Amino acid sequence: MICGIDEAGRGPVMGPMVVAGVKVNDDGKLIELGVKDSKRLAPSTREELEEMIKDCAEFSIRVVPAEDIDSLRDSMTLNELEANIFADVIDELCVDSDTCYLDSASTDEKKFAEMVKRKTSVQPSILSEHGADDEYPVVSAASILAKVERDRKVEAISEKLESEIGSGYPSDTKTREFLINWISKEESLPPYTRESWDTCKELMNRFLNQSLDDF
Repeated sequence: MICGIDEAGRGPVMGPMVVAGVKVNDDGKLIELGVKDSKRLAPSTREELEEMIKDCAEFSIRVVPAEDIDSLRDSMTLNELEANIFADVIDELCVDSDTCYLDSASTDEKKFAEMVKRKTSVQPSILSEHGADDEYPVVSAASILAKVERDRKVEAISEKLESEIGSGYPSDTKTREFLINWISKEESLPPYTRESWDTCKELMNRFLNQSLDDF
C-alpha cells in the first residue's frame, strides 16, 4: 500500500499548521477523481474532492495550533517539528511493507526523509521529494485534505475574532492590516498568532518604537 503526507500552513503568521496523510492500495481511484496539488485547485473543487478522498482512502489529520508551534520552536527547528508530525501520521497509518511519499520540508530531501524515519516506530519505505504534491496523486490527496482543514480553521478564527484575517500569511495584505489594527488598539498580538515569527516581532517593534499615528 502507498501513503502520502503533506502539510498546509507551514509559513503563515496566523493560524495552525495542518498535516494530512492519505493511504490507499494504489492511486488509481485518486487519479480517476482528478486530484492535483491543492494550490492548483479552486476552493470549491478542493472541498468536493475532500469528501471523495475520505470515502476511498484511510486518512489522518493533525492540527498544530500557533501557540504549540511557538512553544515547540523553543526546542527544535520548524523542519524537526514537521518531521515529528509526519512521523506520527506514519505510525498511525503505515506498516513496514508500505511505501510512504513525503512532500519534503527541507531543501535536503534525503536528510528530511532520514529525519522522519528516525522518529517512526514502523519502518516503511520513505521517499521525500520537493513537489511531491504535484508528482504523486496520493500526496496531492493529502495536500487537499490539509488545505481544506486549514482553511476551515482560519475561517473559524475570523469568526471568533469578529474580523477578516485573510489567509494568515505575512504576504497577505488583509492579514497584515488586521495585525496592525489589532496591535494599535490592544497593544499586543492577537490570539492564534505565531509570536515567534519575524513578522510579529517586526510589527511589535514598530509599534513600541513609533507613535500610533506613524504606525
